[in-house]
Amino acid sequence: MWPLNLSHVILMLISVIIPTYNRAGHVGCAVRSVLTQTFEDLELIVVDDGSTDSTREVLAGFEDKRLRAVYQENKGVASARNLGLNLARGRYVAFLDSDDYWLEKKLELQLAFMQQSGFCISQTQEAWIRKGKRVNPGARHQKFAGWIFARSLVLCLVSPSCVMMHADLVRQGFLFNESLPACEDYELWLRVSLHCPVGLVPRGLTVKQGGRTDQLSRSIIGLDLWRIQALLNILEKKDIALDKKVLVMQALQEKSRVYIAGCQKRGRMEEAARVKKKLESCLNSITFPGY
Repeated sequence: MWPLNLSHVILMLISVIIPTYNRAGHVGCAVRSVLTQTFEDLELIVVDDGSTDSTREVLAGFEDKRLRAVYQENKGVASARNLGLNLARGRYVAFLDSDDYWLEKKLELQLAFMQQSGFCISQTQEAWIRKGKRVNPGARHQKFAGWIFARSLVLCLVSPSCVMMHADLVRQGFLFNESLPACEDYELWLRVSLHCPVGLVPRGLTVKQGGRTDQLSRSIIGLDLWRIQALLNILEKKDIALDKKVLVMQALQEKSRVYIAGCQKRGRMEEAARVKKKLESCLNSITFPGY
């Protein structure tokens, strides 16, 4: 599979979606990394999720007909990405967070990988930049290819900025859950990985920047609560196989245990009791075929 034969790549439109909120100092870099791709048959949809800074002016400074900037009142990143998906016209869609950027051959190489491998969704390897310095991801962040559902329950192993997927998945209803203010990507990749295997391009074609206080992972208190809710949502799926249901229950119990212990340590007894009651109610309502 690697190296790829680029001479047999069938060119087709790729829709790139960048959601952004008050990232005027970063979104320009993300946009440039898309518009300077070696693969040029693309449309770039930037969804400004109600920014109050100079994001609109930054986007207006780009003179490229492939760029389409749309604006909505602040509804969250899931809503912004879904708006982009609803507007997308491409055969494939790719995501990029507004504080990350791509290397110039990212789309070219990933499209070739998708077409030659047959995967309907894939991601690339990535480089991490934290506070301006290159860092190495820990072993627990290692990416895998194939049926990654079980591995992804413990920790989200798919990075939105690395993803390209076939638009058929969108038409089948694989959208971001707008009721989740965080961990919406964790839930979506779990749903997708129940449905199909995930490919992995073994090159670091995405640069993921972090270490800032404005990032969602730092601004949302109690991220584990939203991971718990994501797992509860997965359990509600009627077509989930028994073995997968057991794995979800195990992950749910462990994440709930950690979250409840953290609440109790901080004196948040009502919140601990609320989540404990919700977990017990959920587990008592689950039935297993044949029992």
